[in-house]
Amino acid sequence: MFPRIREDIRSIFDRDPAARTTWEVLTCYPGLHAIWGYRISHWLWGQGFKWLARLNSHIARWLTGIEIHPGARIGRRLFIDHGMGVVIGETAEIGDDCTLYHGVTLGGVTWNKGKRHPTLGNNVVVGAGAKVLGPFTVGDGARVGSNSVVVKEVPPGATVVGIPARVVHEAAAPSAKVVAIARSLGFDAYGLSRDMPDPVANAIGAMLEHIHQQDERLVQVCRLLHQMDSRMPELQLAKLDLPDFCGGAEAPPAPGADSLAAAEPKKRAAG
Repeated sequence: MFPRIREDIRSIFDRDPAARTTWEVLTCYPGLHAIWGYRISHWLWGQGFKWLARLNSHIARWLTGIEIHPGARIGRRLFIDHGMGVVIGETAEIGDDCTLYHGVTLGGVTWNKGKRHPTLGNNVVVGAGAKVLGPFTVGDGARVGSNSVVVKEVPPGATVVGIPARVVHEAAAPSAKVVAIARSLGFDAYGLSRDMPDPVANAIGAMLEHIHQQDERLVQVCRLLHQMDSRMPELQLAKLDLPDFCGGAEAPPAPGADSLAAAEPKKRAAG
């Protein structure tokens, strides 16, 4: 028993930078108290003392704000951070080293008996307010974004966000030119990182990358045309006008603009 208690405390220190002392964790972490109360209830449930198990879980819910059905199956080192409003259903299964934040529901979508709650693999993180509903599996290492509603299986290692939740694919790191364009527009490409998945930011980042590739291709076409006929301008791209909210930032020069600027004096001299 005591090794499991030490293991639970150590897992909190590993995942919560706000934890300062063991005494603080023992006395001020309702998620820890809820897990210990669940273990007693689960043992009673397995011994056939159903009513007593439900009564104990009800008391634990009253003390912690976390409702865990005694019939749920929970692995080792589950960390429930903050915890208020967490609900874990009867047939839910949770693997090892999972993390749940406040307002999470592992619920069902049917009144039929049998398996009706989700199964979480190992190392799953479920963000605050997320609802995982139904008898499907959330794979090992998956991450569920805050306030998402998950109604179908999640592949291992995937990140899902939204209502209904959808998989967010990790985007490639943006090039330096794309980052410069994004900053000039007042857009932070943080959504391209793994730590802060944002579908809208990913879409804007992909659009900027596509625009940059189109500009480079246009420069190549203009250069080839200029080589074929010197009367053809090497590059003619309109300057990007930025809105006022960009704070006076200047857009980066278009690809090939330096060569065009250098060519202009020569053309005037020749004229």
